[in-house]
Amino acid sequence: MDIIHQKRIWFSISGAIILIALVVALVGGVNTGIDFTGGTLMEIELHQSVDTEDIRQYMDNWDASANINFIGDNQTTVQIRTIVDMDHSQRTLLYDALAEEFNLTDDDFLRTEQFGPSIGKEIRDRAFLSMLIAAIGMLAYITFRFEFSFGVAAILALLHDILIVLSVYVIFRIPLNSPFVAAMLTVLGYSINDTIVVFDRIRENRKLMKKFNYEQLATDSINQTVTRSIYTSVTTLVTIVALYVLGVPQIKEFALPLIAGIISGTYSSIFIASPLWVMIKDKGKDQKKMFAKTS
Repeated sequence: MDIIHQKRIWFSISGAIILIALVVALVGGVNTGIDFTGGTLMEIELHQSVDTEDIRQYMDNWDASANINFIGDNQTTVQIRTIVDMDHSQRTLLYDALAEEFNLTDDDFLRTEQFGPSIGKEIRDRAFLSMLIAAIGMLAYITFRFEFSFGVAAILALLHDILIVLSVYVIFRIPLNSPFVAAMLTVLGYSINDTIVVFDRIRENRKLMKKFNYEQLATDSINQTVTRSIYTSVTTLVTIVALYVLGVPQIKEFALPLIAGIISGTYSSIFIASPLWVMIKDKGKDQKKMFAKTS
């Protein structure tokens, strides 16, 4: 596969996804969960299985888009998450309506929590700081083990993965919450692994080849490692997809960004990272020629 020569196609695919997400975000906004915006969480034991719509009709007065999940061994406990900051009287009013409908007692109101905007801001700040520290650490390590150009290409590929996964969330209106942050940090570690495998092969081939250009070097190295990368990713995806299909809602919230991240990470390690490295090396070579002419 002549991947490097067709880099404009790969860049265009990623750019189109990010552009669509940007348009969706500008038109409809980003669906941010209560972990980031603040809001109210309630858990109520119903002692029976009911449909989501049976609960949603009681939430229409406050938040028609509230996140309603059923948890517990028998899936009889309803968990309501809303970005609306419901005060005590509103929570009591909601519970009284449910209690009347499902014959509940006061002991069935298991849990209620309120999240202020300051907590959400702290989560966002710490998530950004964690990703920044991880990126700096990776750049330093790759520069030490390989060279600076490899490090820059790898970090740009990681940025691509973050934007793609975020775009998936924006396009499909999936709430951004704490599991998303945890999954993104996991994706960063997984994605860099595939990229390092390709870069390591490039370094080995550069030592073996007496004459080469960067484009051909990267193309040969990708072709030698692409099967390994795909097999590894597919094996991991089988497990994560199984967790998403069979898991409870909390597990699904963590598994979904992992699925998007693994696909994006595999794509970027093959079609994004190496072409970026070739572009960096070619630009450096052109600058050296210009400097040599002027001097």
